[in-house]
Amino acid sequence: MANSAQARKRARQNISHRNCNMSLRSELRTAIKHVRKAIGSADKNTAQAAYQASVGTIDSIADKGIIHKNKAARHKSRLSAAIKAMA
Repeated sequence: MANSAQARKRARQNISHRNCNMSLRSELRTAIKHVRKAIGSADKNTAQAAYQASVGTIDSIADKGIIHKNKAARHKSRLSAAIKAMA
């Protein structure tokens, strides 16, 4: 248990930051899931539209430091490659 006022405040801040970070991480997973679902539907135009919509979300979350920029780039690269591989 926190003993000083500063430690109590940090504990409160950690809880609120954790909740915000979890929400953003969930938003990231959902954006990736939407693109994967569009790729699974075998409609390239829909998949490209979903990819374009998710790129902004992925970059925004990486800019906030929730995930590393390289991880964001890896996700975008793999999604893009999967869309390009569609017939």
